[in-house]
Amino acid sequence: MSKPVVAIVDDDPRVLASLEELLESAGYVTRSFLSAEALLAQGLTGIEVLITDIGMPGTDGFELRDRIRQALPELPVFLITGRHEITDQSRSRGKGGFLRKPFDGHVLLAALRDALDSRAS
Repeated sequence: MSKPVVAIVDDDPRVLASLEELLESAGYVTRSFLSAEALLAQGLTGIEVLITDIGMPGTDGFELRDRIRQALPELPVFLITGRHEITDQSRSRGKGGFLRKPFDGHVLLAALRDALDSRAS
C-alpha cells in the first residue's frame, strides 16, 4: 500500500518544516510549498490531502481551497491559521476542516486519517 501524499502550503518555512516532520514520522509523503501559486504551478496530481495556511500573500488559503474545490471537490482541505479573530467555522465548508495554530499534532493526524478513511469508503 502506498503512503498518502499530503500537500502543505504555508509562507512560513518553519511551519512547513514542522508539519513535514510530523506527517513524515506518521507515514505520510509530503509536498511543501511556500505559496498557493507554487502549488498550483506544480499541479495537484497525486495529492490526497491539502493543508494550507489561511493568511498568505497573494492567493490566500480560502481562495486556494475554493479553486481546488472546483477542480477536485472530493479533496480534503484543512485550513490553518494563527489569527484568533477567524472564528467562522462555516468558512471551512466541504471535506477537511479548520485548525487554529498552534494545534495538537495528534488532532491533525486523527483528522487526516478520518478524511482519508472517508474517501476510501
